Amino acid sequence: MKRLLLAAALTACALPAYAGGRIGVSMTSLDNPFLTILLNGMKGEAARTKGVELMLEDAQRDVSRQLSQVQNFVANRVDAIVVNAVDGDSTAAITRAAKAAGIPLVYVNHPPAELGRGMPKGTAFVGSNELDSGTMQARAVCKMLAGKGRAVILMGPLENHSALVRTKDVVDVFRTPDCPIHILDKQTANWMRVEAQDLVASWLTAGMRFDAVIANSDEMAIGAAQALKSAGVAMKDVVIAGIDATPDGLAAMATGDLDVTVFQNATRQGEVAVQTAVAMAAGEKAEDAIWVPFELVTKDNLAEYRK
Repeated sequence: MKRLLLAAALTACALPAYAGGRIGVSMTSLDNPFLTILLNGMKGEAARTKGVELMLEDAQRDVSRQLSQVQNFVANRVDAIVVNAVDGDSTAAITRAAKAAGIPLVYVNHPPAELGRGMPKGTAFVGSNELDSGTMQARAVCKMLAGKGRAVILMGPLENHSALVRTKDVVDVFRTPDCPIHILDKQTANWMRVEAQDLVASWLTAGMRFDAVIANSDEMAIGAAQALKSAGVAMKDVVIAGIDATPDGLAAMATGDLDVTVFQNATRQGEVAVQTAVAMAAGEKAEDAIWVPFELVTKDNLAEYRK
């Protein structure tokens, strides 16, 4: 991991070699609070880099639309492409299009299917290692529950790599002898606050009782808290965990609605994605994967992150 982080630093050092140009950016969705932070990181880095212009597109969670956007970037001969993939398992066509055109391609936040199988030349990934996120989250919850209890899991989209890995992390931790937490149910709420609220409300209406709600994102954790409060459940009686440490998530922790989250530095991911795209456009070689570490956030260190 240190080697990959060092690679990011070396990439950043190479930026003066590039005089500027156009970077095509295709985002999964522009109505997701976390992805807004990610995008703002890209915009900020582009504004600080002389001559760099971002051509922004919203894929609206549509795989076909995203591929079309990348093909348009290729047709317009952009200098580099950054993609926040809608579906990590459907990136092959995007990678082929960029590679055939000789345009550097950087995936950010959501890893492509090619990661771990040999990334093609001219392709890189910038993100955080999801093997750490759900593991940190689950271990913290286990500690809060003193190693026993019942939990439900709110998952992101079923085609999303991060959601799948985060959920598996939690399941694996809860299967260990030190943390035999019983998982009552796990269902998708698609990263959405309202969907999570409705799902938790339906569980409560069905008579399900649990000691913890483990959400793949802060938005879903907030939705869970809203459902519990509407049902008259005291926040002190249920551990609620999220991931991402978004401003809304941190605010919810400050009011006692969330007990733990895991900071995914979306701003830094966005910055490094643009840095990497710029360096690759200048002819620099990037590592296959450049990791931005996750960090555990609890009420003990909340003030540090709220700054």
